[in-house]
Amino acid sequence: MALLFAVMLVTAAGNTAMQSVMPSIGTRLGIADVWVSLAYSWSALLWVIMAPYWARRSDRRGRKAMMALGVVGFITSFALGGAILHYGLEGVFGAGMTMVLFALARSFYGGFGSAAPPAVQAYVASRTGRADRTKALSLVASSFGLGTVLGPALAPLLILPGLGLVGPFAMFALFGVIVLILLRTRLPDDDPRFAGRGEVMSAPFSASSNPRMVEDHPDGSPDELPGAEPQHQGADRLRWADRRIRPWLLAGLIGGHAQAMLLGVIGFLLLDRLGLRGDPDAGAGPVGLVLMAGAFATLLAQWGLIPMLRLGPRTSTLWGMGLAVIGTIPVALGTNLHSIAVGFAIASMGYGLFRPGFTSGASLAVSPREQGQSAGIVVAVNGAAYIVAPALGVWLYSHSQWLVWGVMEALALIVVALCLFAMQKDAE
Repeated sequence: MALLFAVMLVTAAGNTAMQSVMPSIGTRLGIADVWVSLAYSWSALLWVIMAPYWARRSDRRGRKAMMALGVVGFITSFALGGAILHYGLEGVFGAGMTMVLFALARSFYGGFGSAAPPAVQAYVASRTGRADRTKALSLVASSFGLGTVLGPALAPLLILPGLGLVGPFAMFALFGVIVLILLRTRLPDDDPRFAGRGEVMSAPFSASSNPRMVEDHPDGSPDELPGAEPQHQGADRLRWADRRIRPWLLAGLIGGHAQAMLLGVIGFLLLDRLGLRGDPDAGAGPVGLVLMAGAFATLLAQWGLIPMLRLGPRTSTLWGMGLAVIGTIPVALGTNLHSIAVGFAIASMGYGLFRPGFTSGASLAVSPREQGQSAGIVVAVNGAAYIVAPALGVWLYSHSQWLVWGVMEALALIVVALCLFAMQKDAE
């Protein structure tokens, strides 16, 4: 379990550490902020396309093989991406060419790194008994959340002499190599006799990554995750427009775009508000601090508030988006690190309530036989928000700061209206 935990932790921490330094790297290169965000968008698109494929393939090739493939994708992406950015900052490549090559390097993560998370979950599910499985899967899911906290915290410490802003890339590639060696030498081989597919997780591009906590299987089968069972012959296919899940999916898509815009803009906002455009090397610290505050607030919501207050899907979604509306205001108006960090933490707590809310709402709206289809649709909705919204938010921000804040608030208020008028109350 420690080794599986490390696979997920390094993946999430590496990506959020990257997010802490990329605004500064883009500024050093002298390119428009939107081009930095587009590199994330390309990787997110590949993740959405390839993750379901690798999840299915793990049943035939084995979970350990797919985990190793995912870690290799992570290492290759970070090693190549760091090298490309280093030579770009040294002037070997032009700024435009640097970002094109960096986006291609990120392809290894979106295309192959997505093999690891579902394989880790499936490995745990097929090797633990019913009594221990929920606890084990929750521990695996928590590693993603912990990684989103550690990444921004470590990023400023990894800006090393000689490497500068690409230090986090080099160090996390090294961490990945260590994990890969341990994975190959210490993890027992698995026999993929059982269809123990893991749920496809959203890519850890931000402090909002929300692996779905998996409940125990109602029939007591030790070898399958809930929702992984094949559909019966002739079973109806669950459609996106199904009236039972339609308001939940709309809420997830609209609210997800608001959150992705905020996460896309926050690093560049801090460079501007703190006057660090002229000294971008100093920007990684404040950006990492704010992302870490958001990650802590997200985990507080998901690990503390929801279970303690026993919030239902509608209540969690409604109050979550309400907090997002409130938290965005000090981010938009803040002129110092404290006010921006507090506002971002409040908004992140809101989104931490919102994501499990709409996810569980979509699950509860359909029958047990349709759980696998519902989970797949929800994953697609989560991923879709990170394909366009971060770059769109940065583009709006570069044209008018007030326009991007107005769009975020409008999207959040639309979700609040959906909760009030289109969703059933939790008691129903």
